[in-house]
Amino acid sequence: MARSENLKNFRNGFEKIRTALQNYPKQAFDFKPSPERWSIREIIIHLADSEANAYIRCRKILAEPGSEMMVYDQDKWAQELKYKSQDIDLALELFADLRIVTYFLIKSLPEEKWSNYIIHPEKGRINLDDWLEVYSNHVDVHINQMNRNLAEWQNSKIKTD
Repeated sequence: MARSENLKNFRNGFEKIRTALQNYPKQAFDFKPSPERWSIREIIIHLADSEANAYIRCRKILAEPGSEMMVYDQDKWAQELKYKSQDIDLALELFADLRIVTYFLIKSLPEEKWSNYIIHPEKGRINLDDWLEVYSNHVDVHINQMNRNLAEWQNSKIKTD
């Protein structure tokens, strides 16, 4: 995808989440399709934590090119940080704030900054365009996951009614 499209998708990430959440009844937020899969609540909390990591990674690419990227175990974070009991509204506010601040940082960068990179321990070099591609699509991936959860929640209600 072209950088301009990725920037637009990145910028619209919060609005996409906000719009998607209007389609989910609150009763579905804590439904887990299986023990190893996340609920809608857990996905939203993950998006906020992931955005916090994206915020730092972007700045590391820009300010410390060539340095090593911090990685984290998202499933351990979900378990150890008790995603299942965290506040969705606070997570959404954090996501929105981090996303917009980063968008305004990167939207007008000079071309040479886009070749800056950090080193991922498993994936190697990740430049700013690579980073943007990942995070511009991250919300869409999880909205699809939440839509699947909703469908499974609705099917489970039909079976029990």
